[in-house]
Amino acid sequence: MSSNFKALRTIETSNGTFESEICERNIDDLPNGDVLIRVEYSSLNYKDALSANGNKGVTKNYPHTPGIDAAGIVEESSDKNFPVGTSVVVTGFDLGMNTSGGFSEYIRVPSQWVVNCPDNLSTKKAMVLGTAGLTAGLCTLSILNKVLPEKSNIIVSGATGGVGSIGVHLLSSLNANVTAITSKTDEIEYLKKLGATSIIEKNEFRNSTKAPLSRGMYDAAIDVVGGNILSSIISSMRYNGIITICGNVSNHKFQTSVFPFILRANSLIGIDSANCSIEKRKVIWNKFASEWKLNKLDLISKTVSLNDLPHEIQKIINGKQIGRVLVKL
Repeated sequence: MSSNFKALRTIETSNGTFESEICERNIDDLPNGDVLIRVEYSSLNYKDALSANGNKGVTKNYPHTPGIDAAGIVEESSDKNFPVGTSVVVTGFDLGMNTSGGFSEYIRVPSQWVVNCPDNLSTKKAMVLGTAGLTAGLCTLSILNKVLPEKSNIIVSGATGGVGSIGVHLLSSLNANVTAITSKTDEIEYLKKLGATSIIEKNEFRNSTKAPLSRGMYDAAIDVVGGNILSSIISSMRYNGIITICGNVSNHKFQTSVFPFILRANSLIGIDSANCSIEKRKVIWNKFASEWKLNKLDLISKTVSLNDLPHEIQKIINGKQIGRVLVKL
């Protein structure tokens, strides 16, 4: 094993701006941890783009290597649960935030962050899913834990993004009627291929609802947008509906009243994939390797190299990304 490796590193310049470059690093530069992993694949998330653009709410100190997702092979380990040669997945916790992340040929992390990659799931497919898939999976698990009508009507916001694309694909594969909310009306065919039964433009959706209660149309929802889209989703739920919320792409604030909850017995459930338990992670990854196995991941993703990443980071910041960006190390 060579002690040198390549990584993307974001630096803060003397004039306060931030630049990303591909550089050579040494294994000894990595933080302490129980497990050294040779990264085979990572993936690009919005939080990575924020880190690479100097968002101090995500990453406090620079130089820094972003990448909240990584999957690869254990090279060194002091934990018997992860022997050398094991395929593993790491997502969330502090990886890529203030701990050197997955946009790197090697990471070193605490064993408490590591999950064995299931036998029927390759590290490549695990990273097409990544944090977005884990989040969509946690939302879906919360929805399935509630008794819903057969052939439920489920609405998904931000449907062309990572969480949204996987959510549409997963829920449709589980026999739900999925309505996709999007601002990208040129991606209607993409959403149909993922299994969406109907697609609605976000402003049209917002204008078609009224507060505090609109016509009940949906049994469940995955919302990554927040703001007035979440407000409209809440007002559009049927009796006993469940809304899972996992993002604030539009706004972290929204308006509602008690009426959807006390008159329609709706539930609003927050989803966090960054710090959820290892036990929950194992459940989700094992489901993706078995009864939730998805057959359209190639449609959802594109593969790039480290050298391509700065361009892809700016695309996601500008809201131009569709689906998932897989990073091959």
